[in-house]
Amino acid sequence: MTDHTPPAPDLWDTIDTLSQWLDTNRPVEGREGLLLRILKLSEEVGEVAQAVIGVTGQNPRKGVTHTWEDVQAELCDVVVTALLALRTLTPEAREVFGGHLDRVRERALGSVRLSPGRTAGPYPG
Repeated sequence: MTDHTPPAPDLWDTIDTLSQWLDTNRPVEGREGLLLRILKLSEEVGEVAQAVIGVTGQNPRKGVTHTWEDVQAELCDVVVTALLALRTLTPEAREVFGGHLDRVRERALGSVRLSPGRTAGPYPG
């Protein structure tokens, strides 16, 4: 049986394309437009909170209104929005993020290497 799943689009190519689309359709220019794009992140984080409250039924008036898949989707929106905000600040977003991720990994894991297919934990060798 052959897998006919199309390859996933490149993350940074997609971010660049979305950034260009947003820039073309931006209603507010300049510094204010930049700040509004960054503030969009707060809106998306609020939607994650709303989904978590909805999945746990913490609002007795509404009950359970969301699923964990909704939470996942909202978290993905946060990631995309953050990457777009970073791309708005610098055309070198890929390099800036990669360097930052390396520093976070080094702080958190030090010299611990992750084995292929594992999300955490050292492996011999």
